[in-house]
Amino acid sequence: MKRHPAKSARKPATAQPKPRPDALVDPTVLQDLIAVFQNAGVCDLEVERNGLRIRLRREGAAGPSPSVEVSVPVSAAGLAAAPSDASTAEPSTEGLVTVRSPIVGTFYRSASPYAEVYVEEGSYVKKGQVLCIVEAMKLMNEIESDVDGRVAKILMENAKPVEYGEPLFLIEPGTQPEG
Repeated sequence: MKRHPAKSARKPATAQPKPRPDALVDPTVLQDLIAVFQNAGVCDLEVERNGLRIRLRREGAAGPSPSVEVSVPVSAAGLAAAPSDASTAEPSTEGLVTVRSPIVGTFYRSASPYAEVYVEEGSYVKKGQVLCIVEAMKLMNEIESDVDGRVAKILMENAKPVEYGEPLFLIEPGTQPEG
């Protein structure tokens, strides 16, 4: 008697969770993404598609499961934007140079917890001067000023995570201390 290999290799159908029509993320896509993340052995993974951003981050080396952060733009969720309040309005960046993080990591204002910070708001800096450190995978990356000028605003808090391209400093170019 001949056996049909196709029939013996079939797996019983397993019920996959069906996404709700109002769900932000298809659960099977999220499960697949987590499986890839765990098998890849990375500590941080971010995927963005159609305005939906999913970020997976392994908090501790021994942690069995990653934390999951999903963010959706307000317009994509169909919610009205909050009215802007003049007291919480962002400062104008016109005429200022934005120094951005070139990597994903942790922002530090000084070389060590006991060292002085590299710069303060109002400090005058030269092009190439170290402004901060972004630590990524135990490597300390010095972030330098792109221009001569005055530090108008420090946009990050010390020891907080930063994303690739995230603004760190606003510098007013060309200004020099008087005297």
